[in-house]
Amino acid sequence: MELENLTRVSEFVLLGLSEEPGLQPLLFGLFLSMYLVTVLGNLLIVLAVSSDSHLHMPMYFFLSNLSFVDICFTSTTVPKMLVNIQTQSKVITYGGCITQMYFFLLFAGLDICLLTVMAYDRFVAICHPLHYTVIMHPRLCGLLLLVSWTISVLNSLLQSLMVLRLSFCADLQISHFFCELNQMVQLACSDTFLNTLVMYFVAVLVGGGSLTGILCSYYRIVSSIRGMSSPQGKYKAFSTCASHLSVVSLFYLTSLGVYLSSPAAHNTHSSATASVLYTVVTPMLNPFIYSLRNKDIKGALKRFLGMTA
Repeated sequence: MELENLTRVSEFVLLGLSEEPGLQPLLFGLFLSMYLVTVLGNLLIVLAVSSDSHLHMPMYFFLSNLSFVDICFTSTTVPKMLVNIQTQSKVITYGGCITQMYFFLLFAGLDICLLTVMAYDRFVAICHPLHYTVIMHPRLCGLLLLVSWTISVLNSLLQSLMVLRLSFCADLQISHFFCELNQMVQLACSDTFLNTLVMYFVAVLVGGGSLTGILCSYYRIVSSIRGMSSPQGKYKAFSTCASHLSVVSLFYLTSLGVYLSSPAAHNTHSSATASVLYTVVTPMLNPFIYSLRNKDIKGALKRFLGMTA
């Protein structure tokens, strides 16, 4: 019998970014460095925001949550990759693969939701500055965060349960450095029509809905900025959105480029290499983008580091 029952599948093989033995030390050093920078940078943002009363505002509340999610997001993939390189083993257990996929989808969904919420926060701050504190009150901020977690948990749970129903053949090699959903579905020998349907439906619903919300927010923001008479007011309003817009552009352009590409592209290492941009590079750059362009964050970091010293 060609099909092997799902319960008999014990492990998968992660092919990683490259199978060249000479490149493994370079990849290990590169990804270890990026991971440490990501964790340290985002952790500093979380600690600075939580310790500085001047930053106890909706904008920085969502930023600290984004930094925490980015730490978790990167930690679902990079440590396992580093362990595989160090031990020269590409094996991941079936349970470990499903668990990694679940948490990857969870934190990726949270990233998307939080970026959308942050766009709404900037819209309220620029288009309704006099009512900002009234609209973005702590209860609404907590509710938006709760909704983001609920959507992400339901999405990752649904996608993971859909994969659990699949059966796999003898070829269990994943052309990626982590258990990516598309790759898992493509490895299945059983009918994957329902999985593919649900996968793209959720992608359009969550990703498309999020992107639509962000675009609508920035359309209103740009319209409001154009209506300002003061050049200094225009610059100040735009500078508050520049960091968020940079992160959104980097995250969406890379992730949409990978997941909307043709299925044939996922059989090569090209999609795995491209996915590094939104799984590793974007979380690493977020602290720098937000801190270098934000005087409040820079001041809070200096006070926190000075207090620690």
